[in-house]
Amino acid sequence: MAYILHIDTSGDAGLVALNHDGVMVGSMTNTDTRNHAAVINLHIEKVLADAGITMQQLDAVCVCGGPGSYTGLRIGLATAKGLCYVLDKPLMMHNKLQLLTLKHYYGNLSEYEFYSAILNARDKEYFIATYNNKSEIIQEPQHIMEEDLQKFRSLLTGKTLLAGDINEGFNNFFQGDDIVFIAENDVDTASWSKYAFEQFNCHNFVNMAHAEPFYLKSVYTHKSNNIN
Repeated sequence: MAYILHIDTSGDAGLVALNHDGVMVGSMTNTDTRNHAAVINLHIEKVLADAGITMQQLDAVCVCGGPGSYTGLRIGLATAKGLCYVLDKPLMMHNKLQLLTLKHYYGNLSEYEFYSAILNARDKEYFIATYNNKSEIIQEPQHIMEEDLQKFRSLLTGKTLLAGDINEGFNNFFQGDDIVFIAENDVDTASWSKYAFEQFNCHNFVNMAHAEPFYLKSVYTHKSNNIN
């Protein structure tokens, strides 16, 4: 038996959830991106209290490591690390691109050869990744520009399910005889629970001292307009 706490602050909606032996038993969502840091610990306390367990009864903490909002990723990982250090529990960190494919992977295991994911990174920029029907990486999670979408599309050979978030103008671009595109930018908690429990049983934990968010691209900053 295992209780695993889930934390995802990679996007607009922040998630705190609890799974017991691979089944989601409680969750809370925060839709105010600017408020993740202020409410995340309160939500953790509430989810655990509703399940009738204490923090000490957690067996592991699982965090969505990105890609996503730079600030959000740091908030989520810092919170997860802090809990793991204090409670002496293992940490798991999963890539959002793979998490987006899991609902379809578990639900259509024998139907598709490949499961790909794509997310808007910023205007005309994307995050992509591809996995096979054993959930093994075929294309490493990476950052590409819009002009690279044609190359990405050409590599999707075989029957492929593509989940994610793209500009509407590219919806038809990714539809075809061998590709099914499903608009998706939120992680399915039931599938993540199942996956996290599998990874927990395989002891696929990360080294907390070296764990960093999956940024996949350089931090973007504005140049100062100040003239000295």
